[in-house]
Amino acid sequence: MSSLLVSDIAKLQTVKYSNLGGLAILAFDYFITFPEEVEWTWFKPWDVTRVFFIISRYLPFAGVGMTAYDALRSSNQCASTVEGNVIHIIGIVAAEALLVIRTWAFWQKSKRLLIGLLAYAVLAIIAAIVVDLSPKMLIPGEEPPPGTCYFESTRNAAVVYMFLAVFESVILILTIYKRVHDYRDFRSGIVVTLYHDGMVYMSCILTITIVNIIIGAAFPSAYSNMFDTLQLVIHSVLASRLLFRLRHSSERVHETSMSSQILDTVDYLPPLSMSMSGTGTTRSEV
Repeated sequence: MSSLLVSDIAKLQTVKYSNLGGLAILAFDYFITFPEEVEWTWFKPWDVTRVFFIISRYLPFAGVGMTAYDALRSSNQCASTVEGNVIHIIGIVAAEALLVIRTWAFWQKSKRLLIGLLAYAVLAIIAAIVVDLSPKMLIPGEEPPPGTCYFESTRNAAVVYMFLAVFESVILILTIYKRVHDYRDFRSGIVVTLYHDGMVYMSCILTITIVNIIIGAAFPSAYSNMFDTLQLVIHSVLASRLLFRLRHSSERVHETSMSSQILDTVDYLPPLSMSMSGTGTTRSEV
């Protein structure tokens, strides 16, 4: 019994360090990308994208902070899991909303696609909440002792992550399909950014989601919250970086277009020598 207790304590300690590491990553990335945030989001008109960005950028600090506090508390103090879960859900949904907006833009702002993704997202969120609150365990295996306040989750958390993984896979597949079907020969900077960065960031986000599914379904319950913070952090960090890259690429395309227009205008102006000659000729005739 004592050896098992010592083993569980060692596992929980590893989970605590992992969650504190997630907090460090979030803070570090915030400071190194703050100049980009000022450049590409501050003093810009407010729209839906900026609202989701603010939520996904700053709300995780509250969620990660609460998770870090829960990880460091003594085992006889119960955590405020409801508030923490709500913040985690809102933060992840906001980050996913930025990815949906990116996919919608890549699909030439298709209304049918947007309605389909939003409807699917709402159903997935409702299903995830129902599973998370359900007292019935959908995946058999070791569970946290009832009535205790250990930093652990039930195996139903793995099912919740499954809904998220399916949704992210749909976005990834839609991006690949559109690139192959419509943009195969395009070399535009904005198209490359939408596709390449989207693929890289979405793959990273999907990877951490799948890792959480595996840990929640197959590992001992003591490890269930090992990457709880990292899930939220990765969503926040990569969704924000994707927005910065899109804004930068869009600005660069705009500047190139403006330069081309200026050059076209210059091409249609007569050379200075011809203008001078024409003026001189007119004066001589007069």
